[in-house]
Amino acid sequence: MNFTAKDVAALREKTGCGMMDCKKALTEAEGNMEKAIDLLREKGLAASVKKAGRIAAEGVAYAVVSDCGKVAAVVEVNAETDFVAKNAEFQAFVKICAGTIIHQNPADVEALLQCKAEGSELTVDALLKEKILTIGENIKVRRFDRFEGVVTSYVHAGGRIGVIVKFETSDEIAANDAFKTCAHNVAMQIAALNPEYLDEASVPAERVEKEKEILTQQIVDEGKPANIAEKIVAGRMGKFFKEICLVDQAYVQDGNLSVKQYVDGVAKELGGEIKIAGFTRFEKGEGLEKREDNFAEEIASMVK
Repeated sequence: MNFTAKDVAALREKTGCGMMDCKKALTEAEGNMEKAIDLLREKGLAASVKKAGRIAAEGVAYAVVSDCGKVAAVVEVNAETDFVAKNAEFQAFVKICAGTIIHQNPADVEALLQCKAEGSELTVDALLKEKILTIGENIKVRRFDRFEGVVTSYVHAGGRIGVIVKFETSDEIAANDAFKTCAHNVAMQIAALNPEYLDEASVPAERVEKEKEILTQQIVDEGKPANIAEKIVAGRMGKFFKEICLVDQAYVQDGNLSVKQYVDGVAKELGGEIKIAGFTRFEKGEGLEKREDNFAEEIASMVK
């Protein structure tokens, strides 16, 4: 054996892998540290393939604004368990992904994986595979979004929900603390009430028509005369838009105002205009199959 226990410890320190994995890698590499690191990375690739079929519906939705304040990113990274989602190494990887998105503006997740990870010599994909190996769970970068301009971000409940919002306003207003408070409140509104669209114009025509069909059928079933059905549908559609459109929603901190009225009020106080231009809200595990664990059975299987 042409390496020492100190070499094993050093390799473990560099890679975060287990002692036995490091010892095997050094043995196979005949004591060559760099080759051993490469071998462990190769095993990281194998580990990621092996774990790829395992359900990863936990994790975090992380949102952040760049140091310059002009770019915002939100990213969802999934793991198999909530325990790993709280792991400092996992959370650091999520922040690296967000920083890479902010500075390199990849087109999609596949492009992000090929980017050089922020603060690293590795690609995001290589770093991801290392984390799968060292953490021991399937980890997936699921989705992200990015805005440039006047932006804000909000993370709710330690990463259960991540929100970014873009506004259109002057630089002078954007620098004002009253605007920053307003922007934060709008982001919290999005996290809390989960609007589907920005405004009525953003709702797809087919969605509107489908809702009208449903409401019309409800009115017919209620026995209402056909000649007043159209007016009733119009009224109920107004309620529908108030539920799914951000600007039409009742403002959570003052139910007498809509979100648009609240924002317009702040704009008036500041002597200018503020428009919500767009938003993205990610909730971790949204739409994913959840893993159903039986903890007692898991412990029993480990003991056997």
